Amino acid sequence: MLIATAWSRTRSLTVALAARVAQQIDQTVGWARLPKAVGLAVLIGLRHQLRTSNLYAAEPAPVPPGGPVGVGNYLGARTRDGSYNDLADPRMGAVGCRFGRNVPPEHSYPESPQRLLDPNPRLISRTLLTRDSFQPATTLNLLAAAWIQFEVHDWFAHGSAATQPWVVPLHDDDPWPQRPMRVERTVPDPHPNPTGPPTFVTQESHWWDASQIYGTTPELASALRAPEGGKLRIDESGLPPPEVEAVADLTGTAGNFWVGLALLHSLFMLEHNAICDHLAEAYPYLTGQQLYDKARLVNSALMAKIHTVDWTPAIIAHPTTVTAMHVNWFGLLGKKLGPRFRRGYRPFGSSPLLYGIPGSPTTHHGVPYSLTEEFVAVYRMHPLIPDEFTFRSLADDHVIAQHELPELSVLNVRARLSETPMADLLYSFGRAHPGALSLHNFPRHLQHMHRVDGTLIDLATIDLIRCRERGVPRYNEFRKLFRLKPVKTFEELTGDAALATELREAYDDDVDLVDLLIGLYAEPKPPGFGFSDTAFRVFILMATRRLESDRFFTTDFREETYTVAGMKWVQDNDMRSVLLRHYRELTPALAGVANPFAPWNRVSPTRKAST
Repeated sequence: MLIATAWSRTRSLTVALAARVAQQIDQTVGWARLPKAVGLAVLIGLRHQLRTSNLYAAEPAPVPPGGPVGVGNYLGARTRDGSYNDLADPRMGAVGCRFGRNVPPEHSYPESPQRLLDPNPRLISRTLLTRDSFQPATTLNLLAAAWIQFEVHDWFAHGSAATQPWVVPLHDDDPWPQRPMRVERTVPDPHPNPTGPPTFVTQESHWWDASQIYGTTPELASALRAPEGGKLRIDESGLPPPEVEAVADLTGTAGNFWVGLALLHSLFMLEHNAICDHLAEAYPYLTGQQLYDKARLVNSALMAKIHTVDWTPAIIAHPTTVTAMHVNWFGLLGKKLGPRFRRGYRPFGSSPLLYGIPGSPTTHHGVPYSLTEEFVAVYRMHPLIPDEFTFRSLADDHVIAQHELPELSVLNVRARLSETPMADLLYSFGRAHPGALSLHNFPRHLQHMHRVDGTLIDLATIDLIRCRERGVPRYNEFRKLFRLKPVKTFEELTGDAALATELREAYDDDVDLVDLLIGLYAEPKPPGFGFSDTAFRVFILMATRRLESDRFFTTDFREETYTVAGMKWVQDNDMRSVLLRHYRELTPALAGVANPFAPWNRVSPTRKAST
């Protein structure tokens, strides 16, 4: 016992020392400048340091009166509201849980009403974010932009309250038609803690459970279900029937639906039904509910895998981070050796570093799992969305139609799908580029956006206010709290003299006033990166945490829970195979394309005939 205790203490001290060395190397040289093997070791050390210093749990929200309802087979299936993922703490990560933090509580208080409007967020929107001309992210295709919104709709939603809106004064030359501008506040915690900073609760579960296609409310989840076979209801357009859509609340997250999301919702609803067919053939004794539960497990895991080994390596395409993401899923032993060693003799136990996180022991690293306000902040990636769209024919690449973003919004989705076949739409998104995450590249249509109820909003102004009202630190303070050096000048921040001048004027020559969002967009990016190194710090921490804390990706990622056929489905598939299973005609567009979120081939009749 004494030997074991001494060994554990020695190991902990060694790991802590290695993490400090990694931090010193990163601060001195920078992980992105190191050889891949060394850079990977530094990232592992930084992750340990972040786990130790940047995880703060909110107090658990009160359990609803009467307890959970309709949790079903919670031991072997995901519940509708995300409860019972952690069996010892059933409400962890569930709908209604509080957002955690990545910064200490004393640094997470909202800004005062006066400071919240300084500098004026609408002025920052107009002068620093407005898209002058479209800046494309040329290493990505437009499906990458739709994908992250698709995933965000699974992970979290705050909601907004119409009462006591923020009142934003406008300059005389501001063309905004309503004076002053009013911005709805974030819905407050219904059971606020009387001590400490304000907290906010989620309207979606924080687990990676594909709730965006399965529904969170009882009414929507039930309406989406087909009567037999565990399947989801899909009509000839590729969407749930109109009577199902009528159940969705368009004043909330569902109101952000557009053609890009429709493509992915349709694709993974089709995938769910294909999984049901496969499982029904392999296990004819399974009931409809069992087929639904197993297919949801498989589909959710496949989405998590796609995000980890397809989408993320596309948007942070540095060789070190591409390897790091594959290590997260497959381990250092890789997707061929890892499963062999995991099934047989394992001299190093269940190490997620060697074998990958899926199938490893569940761990919360001493802090109950939740997503964080800082995680939400760095995933504000609206510049990815273009203002103009070109739809092309998969047959010969000719232009079918051109549209502005509002023409693709929720009330116009069915019209667009009726005009253009789904395969042509997927091809068009695969051929087009999203926008770069940069200043002066925020979609104009999102700065003058009509919601379904007719309310006019400037989403750029809202993005800035959300960070300020939720107590997310401004850029320099954020960097200090993540052990990065704060910038001393605007030139150091951006590396561009003209942008530095604009920033200096907007922030009254005070670099410490720069909003987190503005700093993230202004900061030069590491090679291959679509977003900033500062944002990456949150990603290093939370990308693994979302997998490690989830019972269905760790302890219960096994054949007894998923079935043998279900586990093999996750193992054998990725974004490419999902696309080609349902739209085989996309084969020539994807031929030779290394990553399905990178630009696809231009298809011509000659290329199509030769494949």
